[in-house]
Amino acid sequence: MLYKRDILEKIKKVIFRDEFIILSGARQTGKTSVLLMLKDFLEEKGADCYYFNLENPQYLALFNEHPFGVLELIKEKKVKQYIFIDEIQYLDDPSRFLKLLYDEKREKIKVICSGSSSFYIDKKFRDSLAGRKFLFELFPLGFEEFLVFKKEEELLQKKKKKLTVYYQEKLANLWQEYVTYGGYPKVVLAQNEEMRRMELEEIGLSYIKKDIVDAGIRNQEKYFALLRMLAEQTGQLVNTQELAGALGVAHKTVEEYLYVIKKSYQAAFIRPFAKNFRKELVKMPKVYFYDMGLRNFFLGNFDPIHLRLDKGAMAENVFFRELLKEKKEVDKIKFWRTQDGQEVDFVSQKEAWEIKYNDKKKRASRYGRFGELYPEIKLAVVSFDDILEKFYKI
Repeated sequence: MLYKRDILEKIKKVIFRDEFIILSGARQTGKTSVLLMLKDFLEEKGADCYYFNLENPQYLALFNEHPFGVLELIKEKKVKQYIFIDEIQYLDDPSRFLKLLYDEKREKIKVICSGSSSFYIDKKFRDSLAGRKFLFELFPLGFEEFLVFKKEEELLQKKKKKLTVYYQEKLANLWQEYVTYGGYPKVVLAQNEEMRRMELEEIGLSYIKKDIVDAGIRNQEKYFALLRMLAEQTGQLVNTQELAGALGVAHKTVEEYLYVIKKSYQAAFIRPFAKNFRKELVKMPKVYFYDMGLRNFFLGNFDPIHLRLDKGAMAENVFFRELLKEKKEVDKIKFWRTQDGQEVDFVSQKEAWEIKYNDKKKRASRYGRFGELYPEIKLAVVSFDDILEKFYKI
């Protein structure tokens, strides 16, 4: 069964334009399902569509030989045809492949493709393909999508009204599950806690190992150790020198690992917000995970948030994940921190937020400096219990 994803409507807005479409994201986030749903959408409108997975060595060899090799597998018609290509990063030169098809065949062929991560796209796309592409990023499920996968759509309708005690309890349990186990589709569809943990182990080890191998990283043990360290340091500054010392590897090696972690959508690194870099802390980013379940897997801790010592960091990561859905891009989310330790967790355009697990009292001594520097930015203190209300009006 294919479950509808929010990204579908965004892609449909440009699907009939000439530019090709690239769908990027972490492994196991549902890119193939999205491609197939788009294929169904077009076929319902009478379009001629073809799907190719480049994990198939025959297709890969043919497409690598020449981009027009795809024409040997379809019957060219007078109307435009839609070619869906899964795992395009396996091509030797995907940018040449797409560029040539666009420049010479765009009136007849539209390519819609997926790549397991932008890491591969960065390395292999030698041409920026400016003006020829639309790039979309697919993340693990947001909470609304999570409810759809759980077949609890009625909560999406009822949330606009006052929920009964029964629905309040049901929503609270589902929210707790989402916060603990995250939004990877296979994890969400698992029937019990044991199966959820098994699916997360498969994602956290087997699929991430594929990213490691494809990236040419030799010391897998150190790479996984770094992921565990980042899970422990969620919401904190990422000091590459300290990480290198703790891991016993070169500083350059840590930077290479962090690059792969970022480009494989395992964790996000947000940059500091500042106007005066002499007075405000610069350079070092803060780290958050794209999926709470993956973070909890690396921590080896699936306890409910209210029982955890890291509840503050966990609340921050949950807020980041919801804010990312709203802002769409990691680069639009910043944090503020001064050299003497004053900080605000998140800043985006004209809004800023400090996240607390259960203490919403605003201390002027801590945030006053931010208000003095940026009086035009509205600062709010948000507790974990307020997150659902802020993003979903519940």
